[in-house]
Amino acid sequence: MVTYDASPAATEPSTARRMLNKVPEITLYFWVIKVLCTTVGETGADYLNDNLGLGLTKTTLLTSVFLVAALVFQFRVRRYVPWIYWLSVVLISVVGTLITDNLTDNFGVSLVITTVVFSIVLALVFAAWYTSEKTLSIHTIVTTRREGFYWLTVLFTFALGTAAGDLTAERLAVGYWKSALLFGALIAIVYALHLKVGLNAIFAFWAAYILTRPLGASIGDYLSQPRADGGLGLGTTVTSVIFLLTILAVVVYLTVTRMDVIENRIAVEHGTGAAHVPGAARILVVANKVAASPALVEAVRKRARAGAAEFVILIPNPAHVAFDRNDPDFRAGDDLLAATLPPLEQAAGAEIEGRVASSPNAYDDIVQELDHRDYSEIILEIPPSHVSHWLHVDLRDRIAHLGYPLTTVVAT
Repeated sequence: MVTYDASPAATEPSTARRMLNKVPEITLYFWVIKVLCTTVGETGADYLNDNLGLGLTKTTLLTSVFLVAALVFQFRVRRYVPWIYWLSVVLISVVGTLITDNLTDNFGVSLVITTVVFSIVLALVFAAWYTSEKTLSIHTIVTTRREGFYWLTVLFTFALGTAAGDLTAERLAVGYWKSALLFGALIAIVYALHLKVGLNAIFAFWAAYILTRPLGASIGDYLSQPRADGGLGLGTTVTSVIFLLTILAVVVYLTVTRMDVIENRIAVEHGTGAAHVPGAARILVVANKVAASPALVEAVRKRARAGAAEFVILIPNPAHVAFDRNDPDFRAGDDLLAATLPPLEQAAGAEIEGRVASSPNAYDDIVQELDHRDYSEIILEIPPSHVSHWLHVDLRDRIAHLGYPLTTVVAT
């Protein structure tokens, strides 16, 4: 069974497809800068508040204005720009710190209460994000709404991390360097669980992201606080300058090399940069979780007869056995692709380019592919009666809103 949707309004792609991922790839550089930013958030807030004598209220207002300005630039750009992104992270780390400091110092709220409250608030933000988008993956920040959820989440991770770090180091009297070792060990445990026992990649990422805040704060306090208070006595000025310069150096390096651009990684790993045949329409074919069905083969054959076309097949990684379960092993996907290509190439009368999806969510991978190259149409294969974990029940309607002519094939 084949259905075809093509209306005048669908001939022009929507602006959503031109928005590339707005966050960096998760590499060692990401975590290095993240820890540096959290340290600056702690020492920078102390420097503005104490050294410059602005006080908590004025410091909060001033940094909030700068943060809003940075986020305006961040939301206006259509792709990840390192200096804008990391400037926003630095400023949001300061503001997140100041939110907790205001509650504890100006309003007398205990660190226990702030830790519990921010944990609940963060959980609610995650719940709202997932309910709205069906994913918490940062590899798919390709819409304004997802970016809004992302930055709101980041803000509350910094507020929670500040409260938890201060509670551990000061209220529980663990001390700065011991707290740094404690949170560093917790991050190592999360990484080991992800690596060895398959802890969900997205859960592991956000757990580590939260824990890096108290880790960086403990490092910053240990370096900056007086020796009498358990620190090294470098002061907030020296500590902030050292870390800011280090952040600047790494960001400049990433800007030049573009090593943390997600679209670059996809192109290199899966060969999505092949030359386009002049005059031919490029068709994106999205398969279900099995090798090409007779209905999909017939749809490709029918489209090939209708006019010059080249096809790109996108198939799921069979290792993605559940929502947002991301398995880096592509061998099962490569086997499925090898079984899918021959009948489709025979139907198309030409070679077909194919790749295994890098995301557990079909819509996310489709948007990434559409953003990377120009496509004329989409052929989508859907399951006949059951809900596919990879395709999701509402995928057809979501793709239709992207503005491409869409052929829907019910697998037989």
